[in-house]
Amino acid sequence: MLKDFKEFAFKGNVLDMAIGVIIGGAFGKIVTSLVNDLIMPIISILTGGLNFTDLKYVITPAHGDVAENAIAYGSFIQNVVDFLIIAFCIFLFVKLIEKTKRKDKEDAKVEEAPAKADDVVLLEEIRDLLKAKN
Repeated sequence: MLKDFKEFAFKGNVLDMAIGVIIGGAFGKIVTSLVNDLIMPIISILTGGLNFTDLKYVITPAHGDVAENAIAYGSFIQNVVDFLIIAFCIFLFVKLIEKTKRKDKEDAKVEEAPAKADDVVLLEEIRDLLKAKN
């Protein structure tokens, strides 16, 4: 069982997935910082100083030791912006990979073109010379 687990855990696909998850987490932090620290303040200026993190709908206000019950839709808006930026970046990355794969396939097709036999090349040269004479 330990041997099977080692084979599974150290397969290329599992390691690639683990690396992708780690890089994705780091990328998510970068995008969150981008949204919270750069984009949302600019949107706040454009909307007259509105701070999205403060946007909420209070269902029941706080009373003494009881905390308020509210729907924080401003945080939701920020998370949606985060998601849209991450989704757009992934979209661009997938498009880039598809373009690279397509180019590689086209290059492979060009390389796979069969070479002409020597007698065919010689006949084509004779044909071209005869055309040039006429």
